[in-house]
Amino acid sequence: MPVVLMYLIAFVVVVVLFKIAVVVPEQESFVVERLGRYTKTLEAGFHLLVPFVDHIAYKQNLKEEALDVDPQLCITTDNVQVQVDGILYLRVMDPVKASYGIENYRFAVSQLAKTTMRSEMGKLELDKTFCGREGINDNIVRALDEASDNWGVKVTRYEIRDITPTANILEAMESQMRAERIKRASILSSEGKREARINVSLGDKQDAINRSMGEKQRRINIAEGRAKSIEITSKASAEGLSLVASALSVPGGKTAMGMRLAEGYIARFRKTLADCDVSVFPEELAGIAAVAELVKGAGKKTSKGGAA
Repeated sequence: MPVVLMYLIAFVVVVVLFKIAVVVPEQESFVVERLGRYTKTLEAGFHLLVPFVDHIAYKQNLKEEALDVDPQLCITTDNVQVQVDGILYLRVMDPVKASYGIENYRFAVSQLAKTTMRSEMGKLELDKTFCGREGINDNIVRALDEASDNWGVKVTRYEIRDITPTANILEAMESQMRAERIKRASILSSEGKREARINVSLGDKQDAINRSMGEKQRRINIAEGRAKSIEITSKASAEGLSLVASALSVPGGKTAMGMRLAEGYIARFRKTLADCDVSVFPEELAGIAAVAELVKGAGKKTSKGGAA
């Protein structure tokens, strides 16, 4: 056998081996066609094909993939333009549907994500888009999952990466934020002043109450002191009158009382004359002196009679 023929036979054998022997890596799946028609799906491992009849038409990756969704302009419900981009995570669940259900499932899913994103952003106002990302992501995943079921693809999640308003909107938002901060500062300042006025008025009220209670107690104490003084004075006056009455009942008591009254009258009259700039001497002054002499003489007689 010629050497050339041997090499040719070896080459054919090698080619046939490459045609019939297939090794499928882990987390991949090969779709096999026989004479242009789907035959079977090869999972991970070693497989043999019918040479020159079977061939691998599609190779599908079963790992979860991340697709970058290009930025696009969206209009919110309050007619504000924002630029939104995101990341889409998907996974091939059925290699046959992913191969024959659509030409390019990656392109289809990314385009559907864009349209769904514009639709969801159009339902919200600008202020709610920043705090409503979680709801937007869930709605986009739900819409994509329903549409991609026929493509053998499972959309696991979608994440909005950036929401960027236009320059004019950013300037307006900054102005609004500054105005809001000034408003909050004014409110806090007014509330502080109000609380201060309330505290001052409460303090004045409590001070007035304390003063009135102190004045009340002072007047009560004064009244009680006066009542006590009147009581003591009245008792002393009563005792004095009792003693005077007792003295009057004794022989010579009335005469002694008359002398005492005359002496008091004369002493008061002398003091009045001493205090006044103008001296007035009544006619009866001699009579008063005579009365005093008579009283003194009567007192002497009474004392002598008592001695006898």
